[in-house]
Amino acid sequence: MRVKSAFKDMDIARLIIAAFFVFLCIAAVALRLNISELISSSLTQMGMWGVLVLAMLPAIVSGTGPNFGVSLGIVCGLLGGLTALELAYRMEGVVAFPPGALFLVAILFSLPFALLVGIGYGWLLNRVKGSEMMIATYVGFSIVSIMKLAWVFLPFKNPEMAWPIGRGVRVQIALANRGLAQILNNFLAFRIGDVVVPTGLLLAVALAAFLMWLFLRSQTGMAMATAGSNPRFAEASGIVVDHQRIIGTVLSTVLGAVGILVYSQSYGFLQLYEAPMFMPFVAVAAILIGGASVKKATITHVIIGTVLFLGIQVVAVPVANAFTADWSSMGEISRKIIQNGVILYALTQAGGE
Repeated sequence: MRVKSAFKDMDIARLIIAAFFVFLCIAAVALRLNISELISSSLTQMGMWGVLVLAMLPAIVSGTGPNFGVSLGIVCGLLGGLTALELAYRMEGVVAFPPGALFLVAILFSLPFALLVGIGYGWLLNRVKGSEMMIATYVGFSIVSIMKLAWVFLPFKNPEMAWPIGRGVRVQIALANRGLAQILNNFLAFRIGDVVVPTGLLLAVALAAFLMWLFLRSQTGMAMATAGSNPRFAEASGIVVDHQRIIGTVLSTVLGAVGILVYSQSYGFLQLYEAPMFMPFVAVAAILIGGASVKKATITHVIIGTVLFLGIQVVAVPVANAFTADWSSMGEISRKIIQNGVILYALTQAGGE
């Protein structure tokens, strides 16, 4: 009965996407690609993006819709990471920060930024009810553009971050020098044959999802869900809808800040300037492909969407390269067509129809 219910909840389009993912996996086997490497890369990508996709959940549940402005949280996370690296440099010779402690310090530094920005962002969304997704997109683009100037003028002195000549920080900042690169990926990692399982990375995503699951079942979480699904009933019950929307926005922004740090340690670099511009589209597309709408989302939607979307992204590139071996640029073109095609489909499903 549960299996029948699950298939009933999935529409034909999502079944087609799932079938396409299965087709890509079969094609990879038929083309004798390195399946172990593809599985390892898929697990890593799912872990890298898991928290960022989860950041969409509180925004949708609270009634503000998919958070296209999660770039605000991403910028806060990057700022927290830079501050932690600067602190480690300034305290060098006085206090030694182990990589694990430094990663936690980066998260702690990002939280105040995310809380303050989330409150202001939530206040703004309360003033533009009905146009949240459009305004959020503009806000996300604007903050990335504004921070392009800020990265140039911030007074960081760490030579690993600062430009050798002039002011500001570099476009990419390597984390390997401080031992932060893949710190979660390597924690308790193990092999099954040639497949590398990034245990710590997956556990971090699972922990974030579990904490969100607990929150949604708390009194505040249920009040937030009620305000998002039925504002009039919530107001009649004494729930302040605008307050709950701000809580959801703050949680989404905080998860965005933590998510980019999880992503960056796995990637091995902090990416500044233009890099955060289109990251929200991937996160939004993933949760929508998982079955969420602008008014309803669950952790199950987060998991399914992350597996499908990131799995397709990882497997599609080598399969496309194998089919287009005589055209060197066709593999990348095929990847963009597949990725943006799936994103386009997901955005058309924003209304849940």
